[in-house]
Amino acid sequence: MHQLRNTSTKEIASKLEQIETSGMQPRTNHVLTLIVVINGKTNKDRLFHTISSSSKEHPSRVLVLEPLAEEHSLGFHASSVIDAELHVGGDAGASEIIWMQLRGEVTEHLDSVVTPLLLPDTPIVVWWPASAPVNPSHDPLGKLAMRRITDSFFDPAEDAIYRRRSNYTPGDSDLCWSRLTPWRGILASALDQPPFEPVRSAKVFGLAVSPTVDLAAGWLADVLGVPVYREVRGTADRPVDHNGNPATPVAEVILERDTGSVRLVVADSETIELTIGDGPATKIAQGRRPDVDCLSEEMRHLVPDQAYAGALDGLSKVTYLEADQ
Repeated sequence: MHQLRNTSTKEIASKLEQIETSGMQPRTNHVLTLIVVINGKTNKDRLFHTISSSSKEHPSRVLVLEPLAEEHSLGFHASSVIDAELHVGGDAGASEIIWMQLRGEVTEHLDSVVTPLLLPDTPIVVWWPASAPVNPSHDPLGKLAMRRITDSFFDPAEDAIYRRRSNYTPGDSDLCWSRLTPWRGILASALDQPPFEPVRSAKVFGLAVSPTVDLAAGWLADVLGVPVYREVRGTADRPVDHNGNPATPVAEVILERDTGSVRLVVADSETIELTIGDGPATKIAQGRRPDVDCLSEEMRHLVPDQAYAGALDGLSKVTYLEADQ
């Protein structure tokens, strides 16, 4: 790790070039630039692990921006200060991780901070692990990117996923959607088994405050085109496991057909039970999906995610029910 105190982006770029030309680290062909914007409540160790682990699949230049709200005693911003840590090789994996703490006026011009450090001729992805802009595509950093990733689970706003719907622009995505990928695969496979009958209605059970449950219901409403009901089950408020990963959000889903139902139930944190009609329950190993898998998936597909856009659109077609209604 290389530390640069009260530095500038020019000095950071020069140091990176020095490290590369010195041969201290093997040259890596980076496939994209990942910009990460965090706040003071972010678990930095967990975030660093997620970023470095994702580099196994996506070697990147990672620019972590940590604005610190520190004001002068007279009420105005202090002079701009950038303190940087450069992680190259070792615990940074195959990526270059430039972690910058920003103070003063520079916190209001994050796009100007990253511009000199962007890799030429490579895609740009922006990730807000929490507290994303209301409209990511209109944010100065979002305007630079072809992919804008949010995480409504960790966004303080309870209506975060509905903000995503109202301001959706192709290229937007959310880790709450990526957390559903294995679940969606299991459900789609179940419908590929006999009897091959159309679904008449669907019901989704989950926590009252869970963007992932909302997206699950919205996705079903979009792809099935049938009445979808979302019912509250559970009292926890956005629970996480011991690693900080969101707990399994969808407790149960029931798809009604003429001769029976398809029922998917979360038995425990590692197992899902699938029942088709009167058949026996099939146990499927399915644990909580870590953020590194979700982030890697989002960076794997940089084109607009039409399924995610459809799930957001489907939110308006979902009927919300009280528990036991």
